[in-house]
Amino acid sequence: MSGAWQCLPSVSADDSVSVHTPKCTHGLRGEIVEFQKLEVCQIRIFKDGDEEKSIGILSPGVALGTAGRAMSSKFFLMALAIFISFAQVVIEANSWWSLGMNNPVQMSEVYIIGAQPLCSQLAGLSQGQKKLCHLYQDHMQYIGEGAKTGIKECQYQFRHRRWNCSTVDNTSVFGRVMQIGSRETAFTYAVSAAGVVNAMSRACREGELSTCGCSRAARPKDLPRDWLWGGCGDNIDYGYRFAKEFVDARERERIHAKGSYESARILMNLHNNEAGRRTVYNLADVACKCHGVSGSCSLKTCWLQLADFRKVGDALKEKYDSAAAMRLNSRGKLVQVNSRFNSPTTQDLVYIDPSPDYCVRNESTGSLGTQGRLCNKTSEGMDGCELMCCGRGYDQFKTVQTERCHCKFHWCCYVKCKKCTEIVDQFVCK
Repeated sequence: MSGAWQCLPSVSADDSVSVHTPKCTHGLRGEIVEFQKLEVCQIRIFKDGDEEKSIGILSPGVALGTAGRAMSSKFFLMALAIFISFAQVVIEANSWWSLGMNNPVQMSEVYIIGAQPLCSQLAGLSQGQKKLCHLYQDHMQYIGEGAKTGIKECQYQFRHRRWNCSTVDNTSVFGRVMQIGSRETAFTYAVSAAGVVNAMSRACREGELSTCGCSRAARPKDLPRDWLWGGCGDNIDYGYRFAKEFVDARERERIHAKGSYESARILMNLHNNEAGRRTVYNLADVACKCHGVSGSCSLKTCWLQLADFRKVGDALKEKYDSAAAMRLNSRGKLVQVNSRFNSPTTQDLVYIDPSPDYCVRNESTGSLGTQGRLCNKTSEGMDGCELMCCGRGYDQFKTVQTERCHCKFHWCCYVKCKKCTEIVDQFVCK
């Protein structure tokens, strides 16, 4: 949309509109109702305890209507400010994480010469990320793979928790729950940033990118002198640098007043992004291969290799359990709420908000609740029915499971198995 905003009389309820419902937590709450052509939108203002009051239609390049003439300039500016803030909320709800979902970035045909520009097809990118996309289009597939790796690892690590890293069907990927600066948000930012480092480093080693190749890491000082340092290692230095540039771009281009909640969230997100990247970097280790007659290993060739990503996820999950609660000080810096504890390092996770109640479904916080979740009747852990179901109880049902059994090796060379079925008890939260 372009042009100066002006006000038109309100439309009737019969007009075709699509409704967005962002909410404000302060005294005023509003809705933006947009026409299908995205050329005009109606702003409705709610005051606490009052009924809905429509203040007219905002549209570019049209004459001021009767409703607009009745509105004072001060009230109009306030309505416009609310509209802009809501538009920003909608924009910020999008995320580059959506590259890990079903997305054009996964389709090889977008790289064909003459095809539509890749970057214009990708939702969730900030302006800085779009610029990087235009410069490094061949990198975007691996950004998507990194996001997908992070999402899958998040779901694995939290599979037995009340919040299980569920995704929703829009470009925010995780829904409104990410608008809260909780421990869970901290872990999600860290593991997704780690996923990008992992994917980019490996793509360099495999020769998939035009701007990087095998690792150029220096030979470790403790490597035996008669072992060769070479091979083609994962290029973790390049993966780290590009992931930092791309993932942090969204946070660095957001501008908010010093000391505001939004500025605290930016600092929190940047810290956790860095914690994820450093975890990948620090867990990388030397891998070696033996050479020699009949495997005598008289000579070894060694290189730098990424750790298995499950190891990265496990390390970040430990950091999640010991994450530090933070607050903004008068200088606009994050400091620990409890100063008796050691300050968090660059590899620790930090958060600024308590976690919401994940027991029940709550549209405002994005919690999906635990109703219908499977639980373990005999476990006393978080996957146990008592904790998972939040004391609401559980239902029991029987299900048939089929698995391979009685497997035998046959010469040469295959394994033949039978299929066995059994009836097992399942328990789901009420």
